[in-house]
Amino acid sequence: MNKDLEQAKALLENNEEYTCAACRAGESFASEEHGVRPLMRWLNEGTDLSGASAADRIVGKAAAFLYVLLGVRTVYAPLMSVPARETLCAHGIETITDAVVPAIRNRTDTGFCPMESAVWDISDPHEAKAALERKISEMMAKK
Repeated sequence: MNKDLEQAKALLENNEEYTCAACRAGESFASEEHGVRPLMRWLNEGTDLSGASAADRIVGKAAAFLYVLLGVRTVYAPLMSVPARETLCAHGIETITDAVVPAIRNRTDTGFCPMESAVWDISDPHEAKAALERKISEMMAKK
């Protein structure tokens, strides 16, 4: 395991509030936001994570596409979906996980994660980001 990934994992392990972290050459980023929010925010703010290693609590296909767009080189998650691992590997990103599941479930465990479902049949990261933006807007409109 590389030093950046060890640091990102340590950030998650030492702060239960963090949902994801990314490290590169002593620089670190962490977030307490849930779901794909921190990754979308970093993308939209132009945060440069190219070459960074990331640690995340759960990685589904939606998050995988966003990590591809962010340019990370390694992603660790205790729980990762098969489509997430396949997406990351297809883009040359190393994956490390403790458990692989067929798909990520929603928070109430009544079905699939809406973000995972939104990108299920997509193979292009930019198309995936657009689909996620549409899904997020749709969900916000229902609140």
